[in-house]
Amino acid sequence: MRTFASCLKFMKQGIYILFIAILLTSCSDFQRALKSEDVSEKFKMATELYEAEKWTKSKRLLDQILPKYRGKPQAEKVTFMHAYCSYQVKDYYISSYHFDKFTDIYPQSEKAEEAAFLAAKGYYYNSPVYSKEQKETIEALEKFQLFVNQYPNSKYLAEANALVKELDFKLEKKAFEIAKQYDQIRDYKASIKSFNNFLLEFPGTSLRGEAMFYRLDAAYNLAILSIDQLKEERLNNAIGYFNSLKKSFPNSEFMEDADKMNEELNKELSTFTKS
Repeated sequence: MRTFASCLKFMKQGIYILFIAILLTSCSDFQRALKSEDVSEKFKMATELYEAEKWTKSKRLLDQILPKYRGKPQAEKVTFMHAYCSYQVKDYYISSYHFDKFTDIYPQSEKAEEAAFLAAKGYYYNSPVYSKEQKETIEALEKFQLFVNQYPNSKYLAEANALVKELDFKLEKKAFEIAKQYDQIRDYKASIKSFNNFLLEFPGTSLRGEAMFYRLDAAYNLAILSIDQLKEERLNNAIGYFNSLKKSFPNSEFMEDADKMNEELNKELSTFTKS
């Protein structure tokens, strides 16, 4: 008589063999569909794989049949599935291209809103780190703006706004670092100008206090190092930047250094005025 343990072992072996058999059958069905000339067979297998979330395999079949379904009743479904599979395998350039195409061709589709959102999200994922060229970041922001304009009550609105905030910060950070770099290489006039532009372009930035400090730093160095003919005006400008910083951010982490700069600026101005 078999023991319970041996029965359990036998059952596990049976399940394992069944699983392998199903897996092999599934693989052979996929390979057959992949090599088949029958478009409907490819479509059926691609749909089954799509529903099973086998994105890579489904996409391989959809790559083959997408051009063949143009103008046919199934074209809407095939186009969306192909774009969605591309998105799931992180081929965001391709997915965004096809989602955009989908929304252009099928604007009344029940999938149009989702397609428009995922197209914009694909651009978001292609956005590089802030230190690189931000072409894709700007494109993503434009896509999200179009999406929000078209679907102001979308269920994806909260996520879209969060992603837009991230993208905006990349542009802010890049502009900030450029202005700061001018200060570091001692091109103080360019730094002041860049920080002024930054503060105008991004009035609500979280980097505002830091930007105002580095603008003061650049103005301080420019004033202290100036020739006599330019010094008085530049000292007054730097003191003005200090007053703006203190008024807006009296508890700034940079205030101790700013106070020292202001003290030296006023001392230099006093000496300069007397002389």
